[in-house]
Amino acid sequence: MSDHGRMHAPGPDVADELASSGSVVPGQDAPTHGHRRVTSFRARRSTISDRQQAVWDERWPQLGTEARHGESSAPLLDTDAWFGRQAPLILEIGCGTGTSTLAMAQAEPDLDVIAVEVYRRGLAQLLSAIDRAEVTNIRLVRGDGVDVLTHMVGPDSLTGVRVFFPDPWPKARHHKRRLLQADTMALIADRLRPGGVLHAATDHLGYAEHIAEVGDAEPRLRRIDRDTAELPISVSRPVTKYERKALAGPIVTELLWERIP
Repeated sequence: MSDHGRMHAPGPDVADELASSGSVVPGQDAPTHGHRRVTSFRARRSTISDRQQAVWDERWPQLGTEARHGESSAPLLDTDAWFGRQAPLILEIGCGTGTSTLAMAQAEPDLDVIAVEVYRRGLAQLLSAIDRAEVTNIRLVRGDGVDVLTHMVGPDSLTGVRVFFPDPWPKARHHKRRLLQADTMALIADRLRPGGVLHAATDHLGYAEHIAEVGDAEPRLRRIDRDTAELPISVSRPVTKYERKALAGPIVTELLWERIP
């Protein structure tokens, strides 16, 4: 997986169903159940290095947990306890290997970031980078971002949601698999606090048009201009390795909305 945040489905190292026990304590697993919705990521094999595995074994119990689903009565994440403080909260869906996640968290130490990714190798790379840089304001969730929004964070709880380069699923018959649909936009709007920001980026023109359409149609979101609006989070996204390789290629479209009261 490249570092631009596309989402993929679990490889053989990931359980068929990614879920947690519903406990507020991160990192605990439990049996899964229920029917899975159509997801927005692809299947991919995942391996990590011995060094990454060592860091995973040491740091994941503290910094990581599994996404839960089908547990509507389970407690929400206790983010104050998890981070050890009260701070504005950002959810990044599809963090990839975490290049943008780490850089933006380092630039905003007063904000807490929950980075969600289904692909274990990407999370392992980010976890190792967090360990090396001694960054304290990032936590990781392994699984589906919609499950996190649905079952792990509550209404009006997020200051920002970031979705950078979700899989565009370019074939028309696959458009239903796209992450940013009307129902997801409504869910994001519900989880954002008033004034909170949704920041999406894509290099696929057709998907950009689709995201713009469904975002503008959500009555609780209002499109904003990054150059004129006063925002509670940074929208200065670092250029990733993927983008540097493609500078002569597709144009990246940045889309911003704020949650209106």
